[in-house]
Amino acid sequence: MKAMIIEKYGKDVPLLMTERPMPDIGEHDVLVEVHAASLNPIDIKVKEGKVKFLLKYNMPLILGNDFSGVVIKVGDRVNDFKLGDEVYGRPRKDRIGTLAEYIAVHQEDISLKPRNLSFEEAASIPLVGLTTYQAFYDILKLQKDQKILIHAGSGGVGTFAIQLAKLMGAYVATTASDKGYELVKSLGADRIINYRKENFEELLTGYDAVYDTLGGSILKKSFQILKPSGKIVSISGLPNARFGKEAQLGWLKTTLLSIVSRKLAALEKKTRTSYHFLFMQPSGVQLKKIKEFIEEGRIIPIIDKVFQFAEAPQALKYLEGGSAKGKVVIKIK
Repeated sequence: MKAMIIEKYGKDVPLLMTERPMPDIGEHDVLVEVHAASLNPIDIKVKEGKVKFLLKYNMPLILGNDFSGVVIKVGDRVNDFKLGDEVYGRPRKDRIGTLAEYIAVHQEDISLKPRNLSFEEAASIPLVGLTTYQAFYDILKLQKDQKILIHAGSGGVGTFAIQLAKLMGAYVATTASDKGYELVKSLGADRIINYRKENFEELLTGYDAVYDTLGGSILKKSFQILKPSGKIVSISGLPNARFGKEAQLGWLKTTLLSIVSRKLAALEKKTRTSYHFLFMQPSGVQLKKIKEFIEEGRIIPIIDKVFQFAEAPQALKYLEGGSAKGKVVIKIK
């Protein structure tokens, strides 16, 4: 089968199309003919070796973290899926590789795809959908009329997050540029801050939650707008000791995380808030719930651009440029 691989970690390492063996499937797996996959910032981080502390892969490595496609083979103990099923999913972290013509995936990591979406639209959802679902439901426990700031509202994560927060009844503020203003407004954002002209930390106060997709100085400034007991969930900041314990990384790694995140811990203490780093977990059950939201018309996929399979290297560079409004998708079949 054809697949897009890297042969080593590095910023300038090329993404290469090559032939790889067909995946074997276990008794709980399904083999999926991949029709489309989407690109996400985690693909860039994996390629550059920035998550080696948490995830280390053998080379050559097929990139890609979410997909849609058709089931063509099932393991002996698979009961929930059959040949011909149209599915979408996010494979578990030690089994990534969706930029390929076929992938073997555990049955618990997929769901039937939303009936009203094309394969390209469906492929844009799993990673951003699961990440945001887990941030809002499991960590923030977002309630009706609570106030949340979602950073980078016109990006791949932000466009999904605004819709889910509004579905949950929250008041949503978001940051966007002039180019992203109309998009985030159409998705339901209640307050839009032009980050090129305005400083969100000077305009907002008393917020219940922040969903951080940027990290760095933006994350640190986000503590200023929270009320006491408020929460920040970040997918781009530093993992902290809380994450190390929850992920059962062991004493040494948890201690190291405590050291490198000590400035964030100081901000937590000063503002009487809590900071959570999120490393999303695959879940077919949650994908099924997201599927229901989509089929009800309560969430729609936002796609910036669709590239052909052979154009995956250009697509990755496009994503790296940071100007995408919505998701970047690769059409594989």
